[in-house]
Amino acid sequence: MLSRLWPSKRTQTDATSSHPDGFITPLRSQQLLDTPRRQQLLENIWQRASLSRQQFTELYRHPLERFAELVQQFPASENHHHAHLGGMLDHGLEIVAYALKIRQTFLLPIGAAPESQSAQAEAWSAAAAYGALIHDLGKIAVDLQVELQGGKVWHPWHGHITRPYRFRYVKGRDYQLHGAASALIYSQILTPDILDWLSGFPELWKPLIFVLAGQYEHAGILGEIVVRADQASVAQELGGNPARALAAPKQSLQRQLAEGLRFLVREKYKLNHPDGPADGWLAQDALWLVSKPTADSLRAYLMSQGIEGVPSSNAPFFNMMQDQGVIQTNAQDKAIWKATIDTGRGWRNTFTLLKLSPALIWPDPNDRPDIYTGSVSIEEGATTNDDATAEPILASAPTAETSSFEHQPSSGSSFIEQTPEASKDRPEEIDDLLALFGNITMTSEELATSQTTVADETTAEQPFEHCETKTESRSEESTAMPSSNQDLGLGFVEWLKLGIDSRRIIINDTKALIHTVSGTAMLVTPVIFKRYVQEHPSLEQLAKAQEISAWQLVQRSFEKLKLHRKTKKKLNIWTFDVVGPRKSKQLRGYLLEDPKTIFNETPFDNPSLRLKAEDSEVEQ
Repeated sequence: MLSRLWPSKRTQTDATSSHPDGFITPLRSQQLLDTPRRQQLLENIWQRASLSRQQFTELYRHPLERFAELVQQFPASENHHHAHLGGMLDHGLEIVAYALKIRQTFLLPIGAAPESQSAQAEAWSAAAAYGALIHDLGKIAVDLQVELQGGKVWHPWHGHITRPYRFRYVKGRDYQLHGAASALIYSQILTPDILDWLSGFPELWKPLIFVLAGQYEHAGILGEIVVRADQASVAQELGGNPARALAAPKQSLQRQLAEGLRFLVREKYKLNHPDGPADGWLAQDALWLVSKPTADSLRAYLMSQGIEGVPSSNAPFFNMMQDQGVIQTNAQDKAIWKATIDTGRGWRNTFTLLKLSPALIWPDPNDRPDIYTGSVSIEEGATTNDDATAEPILASAPTAETSSFEHQPSSGSSFIEQTPEASKDRPEEIDDLLALFGNITMTSEELATSQTTVADETTAEQPFEHCETKTESRSEESTAMPSSNQDLGLGFVEWLKLGIDSRRIIINDTKALIHTVSGTAMLVTPVIFKRYVQEHPSLEQLAKAQEISAWQLVQRSFEKLKLHRKTKKKLNIWTFDVVGPRKSKQLRGYLLEDPKTIFNETPFDNPSLRLKAEDSEVEQ
């Protein structure tokens, strides 16, 4: 069926190597859409649309083809989600599929008579798909500078690209502008006939206009569908949990980052210390925070709130903060600044810092502390998001090598020569992605029930003002040093119990760190110990003193409690095969002697895991 809807004619064109100087060959829509993963997504979209072939072609196929030819192989972001070649197209297809799934959980327009809802059903479905498809389209108008071979600059209102092209990201761009910029070009995706049809539904037309202008807060349920679908696609790309993102409250990543920073600065940090080191310094026009401790503390805060998909290393974490516009970038369009702090009283040191707008932390200027009386001197020169260090950099005279490096042009000033790696199809990724879409034959009522179940199992995120007390207690727990390795092991077990009870730690899921196997709990190693360290960054200091990795310190402390079973070879770690179509990977982990150690009630075994044959006999 799909082959009739989407004619397939494979091409061997190598888009990235046909031309020198980084130019990319433009492709037609059939070539761009002809990959196994994109074909699977297209099939899912067609089945969720539940239309005849002719209707689907007019309402979905042609707009998707026009979208593909317009966005070509542009990424969806520079450093965050879908940052590979073709990422914009991948993200577009994913978010349309998610939007149609979410739309099926609603009878729209809400509160209308059943006969009216039935008459408008196809229009609301199409509007959800169009809003999702176009939500990031403005990026190709304001975030990218595109040059055609021959030197001419291309803009999306010129129509689809017909000559080899290359692109670069605009320095100093406004990260909030692309939503409104979509209004410049959506007419290239949606034809007058489509707009005429949609304008005939007054209850739909108003929220759709808001969505197409990027004003989701005014678009009601239609805006919520697009936002939740976007969250699901981003979570899938970043390795998070899209099912939970679909059921999560309407809250953006940008807001979560901002609230975390606001909590840390207001409640935890010591600013403007007059005689020495501090967590940050408030200048007249900026708030400067020491980079690595801030990243570690913010990551721990986000994870303590049950937020998934948080990068575990700092470089991509800084990139994410940069993409979300919560920090200000330096002259090289990077997150990290280097500055010398001088108290004027004999103390002077150089740090790597993050720069924030004071208004992000204190919207009311009257709430801000006094301006730092010392000096913050920015050092010239290129820094990268990998330059953040935990300790201050001792001030020293610049070397000749450093001076010559400072005068090199920044990488952001030239067109991309080494383009991001194109998306590669991985069978297990396709399986996991499509599994999240659920059974496409489910009715709207069944889908609504399944969504409600997920929502019930997800810890609701409380507004920032109401979660400070709970977060503060968690933060205090994370900073307390254990007095012994036994205390550390017991603290880890207690963290597991609390996480499972509050459903911050999920079990028996594709990305879960705890499963039930052979009637007991299995802890996936080493990731479960690394997750604990991420939420308790102060353990790094304790581990450093013992010359061991922090996660290994937690692992050994847990082993000394002797709460786990050993294999017949007296080994601590068991091996499990992942059962399923085209599945060949394995998991390794600890089996607990008593599941009640962390479970109040033991769940059923995960049918997707099977104990490896040589480990199947337990020696007690």
